[in-house]
Amino acid sequence: MIRTLVDFALNNRFVVIVVALLLVFWGAISFHDLPVEAYPDIADNYVTVITPVSYTHLDVYKRQLPGTLRCRGG
Repeated sequence: MIRTLVDFALNNRFVVIVVALLLVFWGAISFHDLPVEAYPDIADNYVTVITPVSYTHLDVYKRQLPGTLRCRGG
């Protein structure tokens, strides 16, 4: 079965090239019609941590959480 497929592809190179070009064209159209929500999000991930602690214990959280830690008083 594989031998017949390889023989067909070698003997009919024009057909194989046309099929490959059609697949590339179909893929380009499918990519163009893909909605924006389907693209992966490459932005940094943000997590909001809301804790009822005083600012005296803020250093503990700064050591445990990587990245930027913003504080809001209230």
